[in-house]
Amino acid sequence: MRNQDLNDTIAAIATAIGESGIGIVRISGKDALKIADRIFVSKDDKKSSTFKTYTTHYGWVVDLRASEENNAIRNTQYAGRNIIDEVILTVMRAPKSYTKEDIVEINCHGGIVALRRVLDLVLENGCRLAEPGEFTKRAFLNGRIDLSQAEAVLDIIRAKTDSALKIGVEQLRGVLSGRLNKIRNTLLSLLSLLEANIDFPEEEIGAVNLKQVSERLHKVNEELKDILDASKHARILREGISVVICGKPNAGKSSLLNALLKQERSIVTPVAGTTRDTIEEVIDIKGIPIRIVDTAGIIEPADLVEKKAVLRSKRYMDLADLVILMFDGSKRLAKEDEILVKKLKRKTALVVINKIDLKQKIEKKRILERFKEAIDISAKKLRNINLLEDAIANLVYAGKITSPESVMVSNLRHIQTIRQAQKLIAQAINSLDNKLSLEFIAQDIKDVLGCLDDILGRRFSEDLLDKIFSEFCIGK
Repeated sequence: MRNQDLNDTIAAIATAIGESGIGIVRISGKDALKIADRIFVSKDDKKSSTFKTYTTHYGWVVDLRASEENNAIRNTQYAGRNIIDEVILTVMRAPKSYTKEDIVEINCHGGIVALRRVLDLVLENGCRLAEPGEFTKRAFLNGRIDLSQAEAVLDIIRAKTDSALKIGVEQLRGVLSGRLNKIRNTLLSLLSLLEANIDFPEEEIGAVNLKQVSERLHKVNEELKDILDASKHARILREGISVVICGKPNAGKSSLLNALLKQERSIVTPVAGTTRDTIEEVIDIKGIPIRIVDTAGIIEPADLVEKKAVLRSKRYMDLADLVILMFDGSKRLAKEDEILVKKLKRKTALVVINKIDLKQKIEKKRILERFKEAIDISAKKLRNINLLEDAIANLVYAGKITSPESVMVSNLRHIQTIRQAQKLIAQAINSLDNKLSLEFIAQDIKDVLGCLDDILGRRFSEDLLDKIFSEFCIGK
């Protein structure tokens, strides 16, 4: 953001576009209250600039320019002829606001026409349209939040499950920032001690206790490792995994998708080959976002459409994090089953035997010779679907439970930067073990501090900010 942009007063629609009960137009900047004076008429005819902070006021958004040109009396009776919408106006004065600037929020009726008319009037009276994420960017640049907290806002907006939401909220509260700042203070203290000995070796400041330096570096290394270990689960909770259901035609793949979705999404018929293309949905299983795909059966294609469907199914299977291999329990193993088993040798797979509500003909022993276990279900009768959900969750977490005290990091930029910081710490420890000069160790520590500052936003480039905030919606 250019420096002069910080002096602008900005505005945008802060709620989703569409029909709704309420829509909000947000104004932020030094002229927010002056602009509100020009467009808002309160029921008691008081000006917005006289309102106390954290107060809301009932009134109307009015185009008052005609009345000003004619020196007309500014009152609600005249304004009634120029009313755009009946609204509730909220005032939040600097510095105790989201951006640390004066903020005015106009709660309008949620229709797109009303919102657009109010926003247009605000812009015509001295605002400019906010850039994507500019309100949050100003909160960061004005020092209300650090950069990791700013990025957490986007994580909250994009959260698909309660677990992902919790991670975003914790990061917005400053849990990650607090942990990193604690590590940063430890390293600063250590760096000052090393540099004092480097710069003034002849002074009587005491020799560096290398054993203590090593212990403190190892402690920092363990703390960074803990954060990275927890991040593996956090990434899954935020972004989820890709799961593909595969099996021969009429094994019950579409019925299973419907059962997991708890709604009828795929067409189900007794005719084999009903699904001729992939169907993809997102579901929440035990707090994990699952991008689940129902594929066409792997068969010898009879026409061009089937050939493309089979090729697409194979491609999805190759890219999947987890494959659910489904067998029809009411039939003996077929050639198509054998083909799928061979194809999935190197994939993480869960085996499901469907149609347990029918007489079983499948050779289950042969399946268990190749796979550790198989889950018996009836997708049609919704039997044992919970067992499959538990198996998916257990496989994702691999039996690991993250302690409540762990810092959950899901942002890829943060993970990569912390990983680089850990490598630098390991390098400093190695230099210390090999009795290299203190200058090498000090430089590694400085580089680690740089990594932490990149996450916290103590140092940043315009390109980085543009990249981060370009992903936000306008109005946040």
